[in-house]
Amino acid sequence: MVKHNFRKLKIWKYSIELVYKTYRITKTFPNDERYGLTGQLNRCSVSIPSNIAEGSSKSSDKHFKNYLEISLGSAFEWENQIIIAHGLEYINKEECNELITNINEIQKMISSFKEKL
Repeated sequence: MVKHNFRKLKIWKYSIELVYKTYRITKTFPNDERYGLTGQLNRCSVSIPSNIAEGSSKSSDKHFKNYLEISLGSAFEWENQIIIAHGLEYINKEECNELITNINEIQKMISSFKEKL
């Protein structure tokens, strides 16, 4: 029996919003980044809620924690890529700061949830 319904988890809901935000932002990136930074940003943003959802199906909190670790790693990867996007001037300073604030929040949420399991 599943212990956690991922659709009810605040960390999943918040991370889904980051996916939507990421896709909206990467639509503005140059076309030559389609298979580069755009693809990487989209994949790692999707990885965050996907691993939360998959981990919620596991029979033990220990296994769920492993998936949360993967989500956390993807969150740090996402943050790094946002910094790169800003450095390449694909996003401005304000967008960069807002996105990093959002991703720092999900990083804290994942870490806190993991500790409570």
